[in-house]
Amino acid sequence: MPASPATEPSLIDTALRAGSGDQEMLRQLLSTAGAFSIRLLVAAAILAFTLWAAGRLAKLTEGGVGRMTRRHNAADKTLSDFASAMVRYVIIAIGAVAVLQQLGVQATSVLAVLGAASLAIGLALQGTLSNVAAGVMVLLLRPYRVGDRVELNGKSGIVTHLDLFNTRVLDYDGLTVHLPNGKVFGDTIVNLTQSGRRRIELTVGIDYEDDIAVATGLMLKLAAADERILPKPAPWANVTSLGDSAVNVTLRCWATPDQWNNAKFDLLKQIKQTFEAEGLSFPYPHQVAVDRPQQYAKAEAPAEGGDQTADAEAPARL
Repeated sequence: MPASPATEPSLIDTALRAGSGDQEMLRQLLSTAGAFSIRLLVAAAILAFTLWAAGRLAKLTEGGVGRMTRRHNAADKTLSDFASAMVRYVIIAIGAVAVLQQLGVQATSVLAVLGAASLAIGLALQGTLSNVAAGVMVLLLRPYRVGDRVELNGKSGIVTHLDLFNTRVLDYDGLTVHLPNGKVFGDTIVNLTQSGRRRIELTVGIDYEDDIAVATGLMLKLAAADERILPKPAPWANVTSLGDSAVNVTLRCWATPDQWNNAKFDLLKQIKQTFEAEGLSFPYPHQVAVDRPQQYAKAEAPAEGGDQTADAEAPARL
């Protein structure tokens, strides 16, 4: 019978036989260890170069994105941090695959495992990944930045933090509101800071007998005297409607978003005080008692032959 082919001894058998004094197995073990040591050193060198390259390219990316945003007057550290982190993770992932392949792990197996893991994680974190995708779009399109006054998903305030998952807003009541980026990006975004100005509109009612020109002139004078009101666009005042008991006059002017609240309330106070000092009145809703006509009183009088005595005595009985 033909001799069966010799089977290759395992690494453990080789080590045991080499330890027992088998010179052939000892040489084979040393050769295998030497080859593996070389591959281990190469893998360590690849890992060290990968970490160095990831840090270096991340810094270059951060600086480049920062210069680009400053050139467009849209400096945003969040965008540069996000871009540098993405570059760092991509370089590290490529280096990790190269290290595993150098150690004898097949790259196709690694990619298959990573693909299956990514699919499972994606299915489990659908909502979170939608927030991440929306966060990427916010960072790229920049509808708002940290420090802007905004209205997001029905909430108003100042943006204090922005990342891939949520936007943090400090509202005007001093409360911190965390808004998921998926809901923010899918809804209307109102940026109150981006244009650099916001309109103030104040409407007050004056009596029909008051002078309209005096009222509008006083409004324009008060707006021009306030340093917080922007000269352009120029303030505007005119009659906007005729009410039941008042003529409604409106003042429209502009202020910066930071000064909008205080300027609006101060102007409203000054308008009331100035109108009263100039003799202009503010009509308010009131009721007027009207006497009934005489014919209605006759119609309600008792008919002839009726029991007038009973009617006269009725209040006494009550």
